[in-house]
Amino acid sequence: ETVERFLEQLAQPTVIWVPGKDTSRTRAYSTLLHGNESSGVRALHRWIREGHIPEVNLLCFVGAVQAARVAPYFSNRCVAGWRDLNRCFYPPFLGPDAAVADAWLQELRRAKPEALIDVHNTSGRSPAYGVATVGGCQQESLTGLFSDHLIVTDLRLGTLMEATEKEWPTVTIECGGANNHLSHEVAYQGLTRYASAPALDRLSRGITVAHHPLRVEIRAGLRIAYGTEAMAGADLTLPLEVDLYNFGVMSSDDHLGWVGERGLNVLLTKDALGRDRSSEIFRVHDGDLRLVKPSRIMMATTRPEIAQSDCLFYVLPVE
Repeated sequence: ETVERFLEQLAQPTVIWVPGKDTSRTRAYSTLLHGNESSGVRALHRWIREGHIPEVNLLCFVGAVQAARVAPYFSNRCVAGWRDLNRCFYPPFLGPDAAVADAWLQELRRAKPEALIDVHNTSGRSPAYGVATVGGCQQESLTGLFSDHLIVTDLRLGTLMEATEKEWPTVTIECGGANNHLSHEVAYQGLTRYASAPALDRLSRGITVAHHPLRVEIRAGLRIAYGTEAMAGADLTLPLEVDLYNFGVMSSDDHLGWVGERGLNVLLTKDALGRDRSSEIFRVHDGDLRLVKPSRIMMATTRPEIAQSDCLFYVLPVE
């Protein structure tokens, strides 16, 4: 049975309960909140087919099933006309997408899991990393099941981890690019470790932690393009392979893209308070977009529809 056939059988957002050896405890595993990010559900499908018995109960969720099933499979983030499911985890839960988010939260609160992992893919090439809204040993242990890197963010977008951060340890895992087989393997190996660990607080792995990246967007109504030079009619042009910069540190002399006559006004670089920090982070030199000081780039995408509707990338100045 293929993962595509598995989703055909599910047909809609689905909760899966797998009893554990210890039925008094539960862990939660969430996946496919975005229909174009398949590593988490591929891992779950493989793990179930192999007949594993988890150490404790495993409460699993497969979210944007309808979006994932739109041909070609795993190409749509959400159903046309619906909101991004991972922006719906806050009241008043209006609309079909928010109703799904609310139902998953209710299932979680009934189960009272000892931890929650939400598995995603990046929209460009990237190593695996974890994201949390609360930092600490528990979040580092969960991240270490999948990766060596954890980002602690204070940005608020309406995500699942924001809704549960005060109830149980929660991390989002970005397994790497959605079309990379290695990303699927990262998700599978991480899920296997998560499900089989007798105790999550005994896991040891060195984790590099970064705090409070800034979210970089193109301003509404402006046009982005990708190319090897400034593209005619574009307000912002990024390199064709901008995702190769992910998790690398760029210097203040490195070329990051091209801006048109609006200069830095094409960008909105948000901190947790919603303030625009663009002039502190970026500069323009003869139409070239560069950094004010060395910074780490994360989650850069080469997909213009995602860059336009979500964000260009995240940036974290290196102290």
